[in-house]
Amino acid sequence: MPVEVKMFDDLDAVEADAAGALDRTAQASIFDRLSWFRLIEKHCPPPGRLLILRARDDERPAWLFLAVDGARATALTSWYSLGFGAIGASALLPALAKSLRRQGIAVAELFPLADGDPLPAAFQAAGWLTKLAPASATWRIATDGLSFDDYWAGRSSRLRNTAARKTKAGKLDLAVYSRFDEAAWADYEAVYAASWKPEEGSTAFLRALAEQEGAAGTLRLGIASKDGAPIAAQLWLVENAIATIHKLAYTEASKALSPGTILSVEMFRHALDIDHVRSIDFGLGDDPYKADWMEAKATVWRLRAFNPSTPRGLFGYARASASALVHRARSG
Repeated sequence: MPVEVKMFDDLDAVEADAAGALDRTAQASIFDRLSWFRLIEKHCPPPGRLLILRARDDERPAWLFLAVDGARATALTSWYSLGFGAIGASALLPALAKSLRRQGIAVAELFPLADGDPLPAAFQAAGWLTKLAPASATWRIATDGLSFDDYWAGRSSRLRNTAARKTKAGKLDLAVYSRFDEAAWADYEAVYAASWKPEEGSTAFLRALAEQEGAAGTLRLGIASKDGAPIAAQLWLVENAIATIHKLAYTEASKALSPGTILSVEMFRHALDIDHVRSIDFGLGDDPYKADWMEAKATVWRLRAFNPSTPRGLFGYARASASALVHRARSG
């Protein structure tokens, strides 16, 4: 069956070509939607140019969203991307990878890829030299049919006792917003500015995301306050019975109150007893505290692919191979 591959450097052209196939109604994951890539392009534009590859046979399409700077291609992602992958039929991915080679791209770096993502095999099949390495982790828990009390009974006594003690002592006011609220968003930004969190990609991106998902009904914005002042905030999205924890923070001055723990209890309660989610995902990062709330850890991968038809690709692969040997020798 013949496969047609087309390339785009403009998201409007992609939208016209996709004819709704990249909309919310067609793609279950927010990271596979054109609206997500539009947020990145507007608020966190990558260096270089956009390069979107689309393959199509008689039955189905597939897309790969990239940014290209010189001879280097990277995943079209931002600080806020918790996942990345090709979209659509995995059988068409080698055609996308082969087309990318023909563009003279020497090196492609794709992150964050989930366990078992088909892209590494597709790039190998297309003649790329590949290096796949663990780059992060994600924690999840299956919660189908669980009430909050069921879930909470399975947590460690240390976490449950700490939460109970801090909740009683802290006397915090807790609120969970399912629609965008100006005052609540101002509280979120105030908490983040006074937290231990580093400066990151774009507050405008997050606000636009919160407005977009608030309109869709998937936003869950939690705010914990003490004596009228916000001291902890969390941004979750709940869709298709999956809750994803995107951002959380508390003010440095309130650390002794454990407002993050108290607010987390409320957010988990809301997800389980009101939203009735089937699973909860703690986003990227292998922070030790996540194991207290979750049950299963999965590796998140970084794929580096080198084009052997280019000197830069060959040199990059040789250097990456040498670095891997040195790392293994030191580890051993």
